[in-house]
Amino acid sequence: MEFLPAWPLTVTPLSSFGLLLLIGSLGGYLAHRISWLPSITGFMLVGFLVGPSGLGLLTESVLKDSRILIDIALALILYRLGSSLDLRFLRQSPRLLVIALVESTLTFSAVFTVLWLFQIPLVLAALIAAILVSSSPAVLLHVAHEVGAKGPVTETAKSLVALNNLLSFLAFAFVVPVLLAEQDAGWQQIVLQPMYLLLGSALLGGAIAYGLHFLTSRTQTAVQYKLALVVGALMLCLGLAQQLKLSALFAPLVVGIVVRSMEREEVVSALEFGSAFELFFIVLFVFAGANLHFAELVAFAPVIMALVAVRCAAKWFGVSVSSVLLGQTVRTGASSGLLLIPMAGLAIGLVQSSSQLVPEHAAVISAIVLGAVTVFETIGPPIASYAFRLAGETEAQASAAVAGHQLQHPWQADGTVAVDLSALHAPEPTDAVLVEQAEPKRFKFWRW
Repeated sequence: MEFLPAWPLTVTPLSSFGLLLLIGSLGGYLAHRISWLPSITGFMLVGFLVGPSGLGLLTESVLKDSRILIDIALALILYRLGSSLDLRFLRQSPRLLVIALVESTLTFSAVFTVLWLFQIPLVLAALIAAILVSSSPAVLLHVAHEVGAKGPVTETAKSLVALNNLLSFLAFAFVVPVLLAEQDAGWQQIVLQPMYLLLGSALLGGAIAYGLHFLTSRTQTAVQYKLALVVGALMLCLGLAQQLKLSALFAPLVVGIVVRSMEREEVVSALEFGSAFELFFIVLFVFAGANLHFAELVAFAPVIMALVAVRCAAKWFGVSVSSVLLGQTVRTGASSGLLLIPMAGLAIGLVQSSSQLVPEHAAVISAIVLGAVTVFETIGPPIASYAFRLAGETEAQASAAVAGHQLQHPWQADGTVAVDLSALHAPEPTDAVLVEQAEPKRFKFWRW
């Protein structure tokens, strides 16, 4: 009976997507029952519970089939983060770049020193330190959406995380050739492979961004197709990156940065993905929780806890002090520094990249980095939520401020009753007048 399906059934990417969503939704529901527990922590905990180290409902094969879904989620998140960074603004006000350089350098040095004290080989320590420089855009965006955070600290943190991930990838690209040289690799692999990975990914991201900007600038009136153009461009970027063996992490980040920097008006750089965007957050964090291995956490527990403490202190201190020295308030610097503490997506992607480049060190790199990711993804969301409250930019705080502020007109004396006079000065309705539409802007390659 050939019309019957083969048995046992295999898990397809579509069914794995459904499993991750269902499991993650239950974790998010349980997290919402506890007021102080962010939903991301619930996603990861339930992922760990049903993963290979827990009940085994999500097997290694299921997680492997889900890899494409994680790449899509990371591409969307990194593009969204990159679109918050405007290179023109950095040229006019390089303060953010200075803060990012100070914080990233301090974090790299502190993590490298700790790994050296634990007798990790120097080159391997440098590679892990480069990975741990990165911060989590997913945690920042998700918690900001969850608490309704808006304001200068929120926008500054988005730019700092984008710069932070960019510097982390650059440091990773510079350390890889040294690590390959120690493995007696040929000079072509030592020199050309990292250069191809870095420059090729940047060129691919720039080309996709150029095409996306060209299309959106020609179809500004068709707003209903903006989201389709952006998602289509990112999927094309992701597919080409995989076929060309480029970075599926760096290229989408470059797309977001270049699109934001090329736009004269915010056509797609400020585009919100809507509620559907949350689905990919759920899948990403359930996947991260399911990939945790209890044995590795126990084996490297001392070095992991030391790295967590040192990295938290380095990021908070680096951002806080440099922000204050550059004219920001202590509260602004402290809250911005706390928002850089979470770590997840890019770190997981760089672990996979390093495992392919130097498979003999894959076990050590995965154990240390993923162990640190475990801790940061557990403590990161509560820290980010506290940082937004410290900055005073949550939706609840904004509503309370509006409710507590009573607007009083200058002519209104104490004790008088406010009278609505809006009807007396309301403008008269005017006939519709056809206004000649301005000529659409000409697109030029060299104009940003």
